[in-house]
Amino acid sequence: MSARGHAFGIDIGGSGVKGAAVDLTTGDLIHERIKIATPHPATPLAVAAAVAELVAEAEWAGPVGITLPAVVLGGIAQTAANIDKSWIGTDARTLFSDALGGREVTVLNDADAAGLAEDRYGAAKDFAGLVLLLTFGTGIGSALLVHGTLVPNTELGHLEIGGTESEHRAAASVKDRDGLSYEQWAVAVSTVLIGMENLFWPTVFVAGGGISRDADQWIPLLTNRTPVIPAHLRNTAGIVGAAMAIDAGITP
Repeated sequence: MSARGHAFGIDIGGSGVKGAAVDLTTGDLIHERIKIATPHPATPLAVAAAVAELVAEAEWAGPVGITLPAVVLGGIAQTAANIDKSWIGTDARTLFSDALGGREVTVLNDADAAGLAEDRYGAAKDFAGLVLLLTFGTGIGSALLVHGTLVPNTELGHLEIGGTESEHRAAASVKDRDGLSYEQWAVAVSTVLIGMENLFWPTVFVAGGGISRDADQWIPLLTNRTPVIPAHLRNTAGIVGAAMAIDAGITP
């Protein structure tokens, strides 16, 4: 972190590698985010080169926090979603550190980063207790925080509810694939949320993913008991959470 309370975050997704410096007092980006197309195939060396290009363009010289669409343990990618399968088993922290000249790097799951950001600066900032962020997209990503502390790599999209994985039942992609109305899809989402709230008793659910932009069309239709609110930070959440992680020294 710089003396001015700034840190740098990078969010690696299936279509773009996005990054910016973040004001950790407010959660605001210091400058317009920089975006570079994710290489295809998105192999470790190719993505690391894109990260190095982005950091050089930003003229950032300090530590960097980086998200991956993967379970990350001790800096090592254990899974790979929307990136090349060669990531599995890759020491991502060392890879990115080497690509950035040996500087300090933290790597964490992308949904976890979004959860950190929404909990401190976004939709859940006024909620205490247990916060559960779910990102509805191709699958369902999750982030679980207890009084602001992240429980990393929860992967609740794979939680079986009624004999079916949650993301196979209620991901946004299921709505599109099956041509479901919001009313029909809300039934599936409610089933998933009820199953999760019966296990975790969260204070609030934060709904992320692109479909959260249409939150007024489906959140009022949900029948679970816990409040559900749309994510606020959206496209910047991963960047902000990655910057928070490097500042706090979070190493999943």
